[in-house]
Amino acid sequence: MPRRPPPDADPPLLVACALGIERFALRGGDHGATGSPAVTLRTGMGPQAAERAVAAALGAGSATAGSAVVASGFCAGLVPGMRPGDVIVAEATRDHRPGVPDVPCPDNGPLVRALRERGLRVHRGLLRGSDHVVRGAERAALHAEGAIAVDMESAATLRTAVRCGSRAVAAVRVVVDAPEHELVRIGTVRGGISAFRVLRSVFPVFFEWHRSLLLPRR
Repeated sequence: MPRRPPPDADPPLLVACALGIERFALRGGDHGATGSPAVTLRTGMGPQAAERAVAAALGAGSATAGSAVVASGFCAGLVPGMRPGDVIVAEATRDHRPGVPDVPCPDNGPLVRALRERGLRVHRGLLRGSDHVVRGAERAALHAEGAIAVDMESAATLRTAVRCGSRAVAAVRVVVDAPEHELVRIGTVRGGISAFRVLRSVFPVFFEWHRSLLLPRR
């Protein structure tokens, strides 16, 4: 359990991911970052697990009840030419179920700038949710509908976050699997290793984004 901040302190940033390897990368990426603290939450795999874990983390009385939320981890790229290690910054997330409103991510400009300043290839657009691993023709169909990447937790994470109260939200994912670079097991091929290293490197950017949210608006 994260320590409860003092009553007058800003709540920590909540960074949600699904897998142990993602949490390992993200926690390892905190190289003594200064500024507001962060809590890295492993939700488990799939939209239902993400919804349960995030709802609990943002519940009344929790140390992270008022936190800004970043959904992070790996994803599958949908755009031809993407490669492992590319970074996806969502302009909005879309649930896998029809009729559920998209969740916009309007404060992602500082994230995009900071990631590009680090020399990373950044793609900005619609991040689609799924309740299963997407392959082949289904991947092409999602791209035809306007999505640039897909994962199983981001849409559920952000939908639950905004349902629990007004807050800034973002989704930043690293491509581990792309149309010309499909893989079966993370970490067993060069693409998986590249994606892991990039995910490890992006965590300090989340601190910068969080600090920008806390600055007085002019």
